[in-house]
Amino acid sequence: MYTPAITGTGVFTPDNVITNAELVTAFNAYVDLFNAENAAEITAGSVSAKEYSSEEFIVKASGINQRYVIDKKGVLDPTVMHPLLRQRTDEEPSLMAEMGLDAAHKALQMAGKTVQDVGLVICAASNMERAYPAVAIEIQQLLGVEGFAFDMNVACSSATFGIQAAADMVRSGSVKSALVINPEICSAHLEWRDRDCHFIFGDVATATLIERSEDATGAYFEIKSTRCATEFSNNIRNNNGYLRRSRPDGMADRRDMQFMQNGRKVFKEVLPMVSDHLAAHMRDEGVKADDLKRLWLHQANKTMNDFIGRKVLGRTPEPQEQPNILQDYANTSSAGSIIAFSKYSDDMTDGDKGLICSFGAGYSVGSVLVERHD
Repeated sequence: MYTPAITGTGVFTPDNVITNAELVTAFNAYVDLFNAENAAEITAGSVSAKEYSSEEFIVKASGINQRYVIDKKGVLDPTVMHPLLRQRTDEEPSLMAEMGLDAAHKALQMAGKTVQDVGLVICAASNMERAYPAVAIEIQQLLGVEGFAFDMNVACSSATFGIQAAADMVRSGSVKSALVINPEICSAHLEWRDRDCHFIFGDVATATLIERSEDATGAYFEIKSTRCATEFSNNIRNNNGYLRRSRPDGMADRRDMQFMQNGRKVFKEVLPMVSDHLAAHMRDEGVKADDLKRLWLHQANKTMNDFIGRKVLGRTPEPQEQPNILQDYANTSSAGSIIAFSKYSDDMTDGDKGLICSFGAGYSVGSVLVERHD
């Protein structure tokens, strides 16, 4: 048995930024168009008028100030309200693979390793650009990695579930190292016309290199333990899929074909699940709250993170103990906790412990207990 370790991380950040002010201006212009086009139905009571959004509402509801996206032109066009992405030929790299490739190279550079050191590529994300061939295999080919690759989808927990799978394989000796890559184009499945969620998501890609600790060439984070759990719920759902065209009204503009959530139920049900999961993980590993230097939590909502942080530590966390990045990146699904880990782990010293945690649709929750070694 070998000891798995995180030796490198990488983050690809798109060039385009949408501020809350820009988003609100576009959304409210869409509201004006919708209400004008449906004025008769609104007056008759058969259609509900849409309400304006505001910067104050967005910050209070989420803690988000801006988000990075692959395309902002389409999102900010009140007659479009979704990304406008170029159609690529089958001979070109897919967008997800291109993003993942960038993050992967950064992770390898940080670890001081090359593609020859990698034996496995896992592409773990909320949505895959296509059903097959696997995006992971495309990334593997673009990198020039020998070995094997596969896709994973556990929604917002995809990264931590991928890390557990990779760590288990490194521990058992079936692979020497693995890249877990999380390309999240969340702007493409978000319903930008829905006031309750139009501000939630952003785009990004992250990569994590997991290898045997004895192969590390510098400081690394030993993966002490991983734990995953799932419980079925319809409260976060997207009904789009390959069977859509086979069903009556399947190709209509239907709200359920984009991201949907019952926010109140999610808040009420997910928070206890995550808090209990982390408490049990720590208890079983003999880790006390005072033993933790840092929590890198899923970046979905500031209020949720603050609640979980208080439950885990038994007090209000200091900002450096529970760093948030969602104010800049918004919710980037599985990539959020990895962005936080990548950006806020350099200051940790030998023996410091921390928890990476993600949670979301499924419901699903994954946690990774790590310890720094210099």
